[in-house]
Parts: sequence; structure tokens; C-alpha cells
Amino acid sequence: MRAVVYDRYGPPEHVLRLEELDPPSIGEHEVLVRVRAASVNSWDCDNLLGRPFLTRAGWGLRRPKRRVLGADVAGDVVAAGRGVTRFRPGDLVFGDLSASNWGGFAEFASAPEHALERKPAGLPFEQAAAIPQAGVMALQAVGQAGGAGRRALVNGAGGGVGTFAIQLLRASGTHVTGVDSAEKLDLMRSLGAETVIDYTRENVADRTERFDLIIDVIARRSMFDYKRLLAPGGRYIMIGGATSRIAQVLLFGAWEVMTRSSRSMGLLVHRPNHDLERLGALAAQGALVPVIGRTFELAEVAEAMRMVIDGRALGKVVVTIA
Repeated sequence: MRAVVYDRYGPPEHVLRLEELDPPSIGEHEVLVRVRAASVNSWDCDNLLGRPFLTRAGWGLRRPKRRVLGADVAGDVVAAGRGVTRFRPGDLVFGDLSASNWGGFAEFASAPEHALERKPAGLPFEQAAAIPQAGVMALQAVGQAGGAGRRALVNGAGGGVGTFAIQLLRASGTHVTGVDSAEKLDLMRSLGAETVIDYTRENVADRTERFDLIIDVIARRSMFDYKRLLAPGGRYIMIGGATSRIAQVLLFGAWEVMTRSSRSMGLLVHRPNHDLERLGALAAQGALVPVIGRTFELAEVAEAMRMVIDGRALGKVVVTIA
């Protein structure tokens, strides 16, 4: 099978290459999936670059333990282990493999059956592959919003998690302010953001309004700024970020607890594939639109990852494989 591999940390154009590999073997409770589409997430890019350094704790201190990246996949089952009960060959599936085998940037990937859900029949493979990681993270974060009449700020709202978050927040009646670069403002408006901010021209910390929920996908601003933007009882949720930023939010979160503040600050603890079946159903019904800014072929994974690393992706970047 064809697969995009790497053996050392570094920029995608320097370390990624296309190779022929044997298809992965499967265990008793695993299935072999013919990958039709996969999407690029910031976590793939972190594991490619080996940064923040904290990522190497589980991925390999000096060199990557896994050669094939790619967590979000959509495809069809071609083989199943003897202990598999949920799927059989021919079933259409999608899911996030980040808690198991990864390996999505290849023609075939192995996965535990619990890491997959059935793909809705009317949902294209490309859209299904765009949902798992970003959609689940957005759904988890949006669960803190509180519903109609509330106000939410999404920093990095024009990317994968952000575009899902805007839609889910608007569906709950929450007023959304989206922050991203100028070329993503129209996209954010089209998804339902009432207020959009170009971070290169306006400092969101200077705004006088206060927010009940802040979802921070980029995590480059001072925690003092975010704390000032929170309304009483408000919540700040960081989704990824540099090691220094993670340390800051943990310290601030602990301080808010110690001082019994009504505000809270913390990290999102990702639960892979949680409520993925629900997200797939919403997408199939047209109630949730996976925004795909660009698609690439398997041989172009390096270019796809460079687009995400540089922050140029509108919504999700998807790799079509078969």
C-alpha cells in the first residue's frame, strides 16, 4: 500500500515522503479500513514537528515511534478480527484513531472497533473525515456554553474546531464572536458569527464586552487578557497550545479554584469519538456543515500539512486517498 511516512521530526516538506508499505495487521478486536479520505489536524502537525516538546513524551523523545500520521479517517471495512462484533467487511465507517493506531495517511489503516462509528450513507467520505477530532472537540467545548442569551468568544474561529464551534453555539442560541485572520471573516459570518474580529487589526482584549464562554483554539494571548474578558461565572477553555501556555492556564485555573472565583479556566480533555455518531447524523441532515477549505491527494500530504501549520486553512484540510 502507499503511505506517507517520516522518521525524524521536522518541517513537512523536509521529512515526509511517500513509500510502499505492507498493509497493517489487525488484532482480534480490530478492523482493517480502506481509507477513502483523511483530514489534517493540528495534532498531526505537532507530532510531525515534535513541538511543543511535551508531545514527545508519548510520541518519542528523539524520533517518532509511529511512522504514519493521520488520525481522522473515513472509509470501508475490508477485514475484521474474529472478536469484532460491530462491523463486517463492506461497512462504511469513520473515526478518530488518535487514541489507538493513527496511520490515516495511507491506503489502509487498522483500528480498534471502538474507535469507529458507522458513516451515514448520505455523507461523503471527505465530509465524514473532516468531523471526528475537530467536531468532537468543538462539541465538548460548546457543552459549557449554557444556551440561549449567552455570549461566546471563539479564538481561531475560522479553522477546523472553530467552524464547528460557531455552528454548534448558534444552534443553542448563543451569541458568537469569532476571531481570526482577515481572509476568514466572511466564512465566520456565513456560519452564524454575529461579530467577527480580524486579530491583525483589532486587539480583542480592548473590547468592553464580557463573555460567558471563551474557546481558545490558538492560545497565543496572555491569560490576564482572557480573565479580564470573562463575565462572572464565565469559563475559559484552551484547546491545545504551547507548553508555556498550557502551564499558564493550569496555574490560572488552580488560582481561580483556590480563591473560589466564579470564573474558571482550564484545558479541554479530549474524549476521542465521544458523540461522533450524533455529529455524523447532524452533518448528514445538513444541520452541521463540515467546512472543507481544500482537498489534497495522498502524495500532497506535505503541502496539506504546511497549509495547516501556517494557519492558512479555511475550516478543514482533507486528503483524498481512494
